This record gives sequence, C-alpha cells and structure tokens, in this order.
Amino acid sequence: MFVKIPAPASNAILAICLLFLTACTTTGLTSGSPDERRAAIQDMRSEVLDELYSLKPDTRVQIGSAAGYAVFTNANINVILASFGGGIGVVRNNQTGEDIYMRMGEVGIGLGAGVKDFRAVFVFHSEEALARFMDVGVSVGGNADAAAKAGDLGAAVGGEAVVDNVTIYQLTQSGLALQATVKGTRYWQDGALN
Repeated sequence: MFVKIPAPASNAILAICLLFLTACTTTGLTSGSPDERRAAIQDMRSEVLDELYSLKPDTRVQIGSAAGYAVFTNANINVILASFGGGIGVVRNNQTGEDIYMRMGEVGIGLGAGVKDFRAVFVFHSEEALARFMDVGVSVGGNADAAAKAGDLGAAVGGEAVVDNVTIYQLTQSGLALQATVKGTRYWQDGALN
C-alpha cells in the first residue's frame, strides 16, 4: 500500500533531506584529506568524552579500565514513518592503544518528525564484546526519546543502556525531535581512514 504525499509536504520532506545531507558533508568529519578527517574525528572524540566526564564523572574510570570504547557522532532525520541516519566515529582498543575509524548507518520505522544530532559512547567491558562489535558491527533495537534543543536553549533527554557487556551513553548535541522508532544500525570500518 502506498500513501500519496501532497506536493507541499513532499517538497518539505525533500528540503529537510537536502539540509540533512548538506549538514553531514560540511562537518569536516566527512570531507578533506584522510589526515584532516582523522584529526576532526579525534577532536570530536575529545569533546564528547569531556562532556560525558562532566555529566558523569565516574565514566572516566569506567572507560579507562574497559577493554575499549567507541565514540560516534550521528545525524538522524525522522520523517513521518521513516527514520534515516548516518555518522562516523572511532573505536579505541585500550589493550593495544589502536584507533580504528568507523562509519555507521541506520534506518528505522516509526512515528516522528525532526532532525537530531547526537553522540554515542560505547564502553566495551570485555575483549569479547569489543571483538564482537568489530566483527559484526550490527545493532537492532528500539529507541524512544524526546529532544528539543538548539544551541544552549531547550532541554535534551539522553540515556544510558547496558546491553551484552557494553554500556552505551547517548548525548544529544542539538536538534528537534520527538520519535519512537525501531532501528537497525550497521557499523563498519572506514577503509579510507584505516
């Protein structure tokens, strides 16, 4: 069954999608030389960790004693019944000190509207959990959140979840979203940066 979307609504959806794609390519994380992109990702990781440590100081010890951790930045667009997102990040193996640059993509279904930027920090409490993430890199789960924030204005709802020996922290950067979706997220190594 197909739903016909009126022309003004379809034009608005197209404009939002173009805005989303433009924002993703102007962040510095996805453009520039490989060295510039790696440096931008390292800067993003430092900023996200600093924010997490200020919100939850105990996470500094948790991350330092873990087998590894990952930090991702993601932009998500939710239009009527569909949700799409993409991002980039880096995984740190605390045992070897190696950084592995990664990409992520997600698609979902559910009610909602808006655009949201968020950062996610994954803490791998065992070498097996880290290896599984690096080998499989797929996550399927549900998500229900609300965020209304632009710059320093508004409020954001983020969360902490523990799944299969991995703690996940989500920090909302800015955006406007109200959504309840079921998403499939895929993570994979970025061949151009590793």
